[in-house]
Amino acid sequence: MKKDKKIMTDADYSGLTLLKKNHKDYPDSPEKAKIETFRNAFPKRDYIITFDCPEFTSLCPITGQPDFGHITINYIAKEKCIESKALKLYLFSYRNHNTFHEVAVNTILDDLVAACKPKWMQVIGDFMPRGGIAIHVTAEHGKKD
Repeated sequence: MKKDKKIMTDADYSGLTLLKKNHKDYPDSPEKAKIETFRNAFPKRDYIITFDCPEFTSLCPITGQPDFGHITINYIAKEKCIESKALKLYLFSYRNHNTFHEVAVNTILDDLVAACKPKWMQVIGDFMPRGGIAIHVTAEHGKKD
């Protein structure tokens, strides 16, 4: 059985600035965060990449109280993949950002789609209960087929 073997070169990673250094400058809003990508080594194969982010926090835009959630990102890459440290810093930028859960999930989807232009992407937000109600939001882009 033949194995697909793609060699990634330094040029494939040359645009990554956040991963190569001990980056401690945390963006204070999603608009200031940089989402970095790298070349997909297997663009002809559909495979699902999953990011599991169980420590998402943001602030309620009305009360200013913290909201805690679990963000799961699933996608099928085309030409570009999302770099995980850049994603971590991007999601961290929500920590002091006022937003509703529905807006956060859809904005995350829009920002990630703009960055990597995937074949398909799904962002799921499972938010902890406040006032006895948990909120679960799922937003998708493209077709998974």
